[in-house]
Amino acid sequence: MTKMSSKGQVVIPQELRKDIKEGDKLLVIRNADQIIIKKASKMDKQLAEDLEFARRTEEAWKRHDRGEFKTMEFDEFIKEMKKW
Repeated sequence: MTKMSSKGQVVIPQELRKDIKEGDKLLVIRNADQIIIKKASKMDKQLAEDLEFARRTEEAWKRHDRGEFKTMEFDEFIKEMKKW
C-alpha cells in the first residue's frame, strides 16, 4: 500500500521495484478506477503513441461538442494533420 503526496508523487514499495532502476521509463495507464504502472519497453512505445492519439481524439470530441471546430479545405486539413 502507498499514498500520493501533495505533489502527485507516489512511492512504489521497494519489494515491487526490484527490476526498476532510476531513470527507467514507466507507462501509466488509467482505466476507470484502476491505475496500471508498467515498465516501458520498445514495444510499449506504440502503445504510448496509441494512448496519446486516444487522448487527443477525446479532447477533439470535447472541443467539437463545445462548438469549437472550424471548417477547412482538404489540402489545408492535411497540412494541419502533418503538424501532429
